[in-house]
Amino acid sequence: MNAPDKSPQNAAIASIEHWIGGRVVPGASGRRADVFNPALGSVTGRVALASGSEVAAAVAAAQAAFPAWADTPPIRRARVLFRFLELLNRHRDELAHAITAEHGKVFTDAQGEVTRGIDVVEFACGIPQLLKGQFTDQVSTGIDNWTLRQPLGVVAGITPFNFPVMVPMWMYPLAIAAGNAFVLKPSPLDPSPSLLMARLLQQAGLPDGVFNVVQGDKEAVDALLEHPDVRAVSFVGSTAIAQKIYETGARHGKRVQALGGAKNHMVVMPDADMDQAVDALIGSAFGSAGERCMAISLGVLVGEAADRILPKLAERTRALKIRNGTDLDAEMGPIVSSAAHERIAGYIGQGAGEGAKLVVDGRTFEAAKAGAGCGNGFWIGGTLFDNVTPEMKIYKEEIFGPVLGCVRVKDLAAAVQLINSHEYGNGVACFTSDGNVAREFSRRVQVGMVGINVPIPVPMAWHGFGGWKKSLFGDMHAYGEEGVRFYTKQKSIMQRWPESIGKGAEFVMPTAK
Repeated sequence: MNAPDKSPQNAAIASIEHWIGGRVVPGASGRRADVFNPALGSVTGRVALASGSEVAAAVAAAQAAFPAWADTPPIRRARVLFRFLELLNRHRDELAHAITAEHGKVFTDAQGEVTRGIDVVEFACGIPQLLKGQFTDQVSTGIDNWTLRQPLGVVAGITPFNFPVMVPMWMYPLAIAAGNAFVLKPSPLDPSPSLLMARLLQQAGLPDGVFNVVQGDKEAVDALLEHPDVRAVSFVGSTAIAQKIYETGARHGKRVQALGGAKNHMVVMPDADMDQAVDALIGSAFGSAGERCMAISLGVLVGEAADRILPKLAERTRALKIRNGTDLDAEMGPIVSSAAHERIAGYIGQGAGEGAKLVVDGRTFEAAKAGAGCGNGFWIGGTLFDNVTPEMKIYKEEIFGPVLGCVRVKDLAAAVQLINSHEYGNGVACFTSDGNVAREFSRRVQVGMVGINVPIPVPMAWHGFGGWKKSLFGDMHAYGEEGVRFYTKQKSIMQRWPESIGKGAEFVMPTAK
């Protein structure tokens, strides 16, 4: 059974432009990049790549819109978001189709992505409560003190290809609700959803210029990082780029929140329900073709769990339903690009060469099995390794593809030490039936997001998302109350009135009297 296909794969090649000041602005730099349907391997669009001057135009539009929007009462800003929320729910499948058409993930997974983004919009609708400050009466004789949170100004989001709807929604709903103006720079691999979101925001009544989209590559990113009117930058992507974004933004005086890469482990204890553990490993390793920063890429099999679980993992890996994402029976779609396909295939070869046991080789997948017309798509099957060791490249580095490596350890202590020694600390999971094991694991593991019998522990919208170590550069996590703090600055006000002011100058530090 197929989902109704509203993707542009059979249409003429589209021109994908910028959105600045409430309207589509054609790219003027003369630079463009191809946008592909990964399932077919065919070009469906040509996206504009912004120059520095085009980025400056978007920032100027945002800067012009900011004062009036910041002065808009929070309850009225929330009402715009409520209308946007209604439109998102109405257009959920349209957004999901746009994701599948350019990213390749299966349609049902794309629907889930949109839904998780909607969760953040719902949270942002509570901005009047979230912006409440604190008040202390009579901190000193006749003096009151209170705090309030005010927007920063123009803020920017630089987002990755793997979640073209959800990750931007980690950023702009809270930023806008708090009174900022926003410039989004999406991935050029799947840029179309950003324009659909811009149109829905306009329909919801958002004033022109409060939300802008500049398509582009490194040139656009550098321009945002260097522009003096951009007060803060949020980023999600690889660790190498995250660190550069953080350092460059900080050097230019900006607040920066840069989420980097991951190498997520899932510990399977001998007392775990093995069928549940297999389901968890298969879904979390191969869902969205492993192109998730929360994907499980390493199974840490404790003691006898290894020999019990590996035959089941091999069987399920070989049986994956790998098809065009528009097929509602599909479990995994294609890789996003030919370059990513080549990189992943290279890692598989590297792992085999380093001595890991290649149990299932995804490079042997036949594209014809994916469906009619998919022969030129970017296809690779699920890959399973056994006997992976910490010295191997496939253990150390983020592959960002459907490759699951299994490491054997003797006990829980060895598993925790293994995980804590890794440079990444984004997400982790432990499958067990022992409450004490779960408690000790949760307390001792040095990772930002922990799942107990939950393979992909992505926090809900009101909790916030973020890893540790080289998975996060900056002090605040994405969305939740951390997001509100990131997009606002605190102001403390102390006040007294003339009739309570004493005589004469005061030359000492004020204290409570």
